[in-house]
Amino acid sequence: MKPTSLIEALQDADMLEIDGLYAWQFDLDTELLAQISAGTAGSDSAAKPLLQVHCIDGRERRLWKFSLASVQAARYSETDDSWLIEGNEVSHSLKCFAAYRGDNDDDDGQDEA
Repeated sequence: MKPTSLIEALQDADMLEIDGLYAWQFDLDTELLAQISAGTAGSDSAAKPLLQVHCIDGRERRLWKFSLASVQAARYSETDDSWLIEGNEVSHSLKCFAAYRGDNDDDDGQDEA
């Protein structure tokens, strides 16, 4: 099932790709999301940074910051399974990836001798 918003996609993501660069480290302000959900967020919450994406590009450390309003306004593109998000007057392509998780418990109900 595809997420209906970028916020939903980010909550399930383990890794991001931004403008073709893989970013293992990103921060989603879950406290701000909780305040919005509870209706206790301030009037300036739309301008607050909700998402920070960290990446190493060669030897250069890169950081992107996106406000709540930018994340909420992101548009999904089915063509390449990405989100178009505006940041600092530049558009970025963002893909969300969820890691596959395996179960190391090979117990199938039978004891081995």
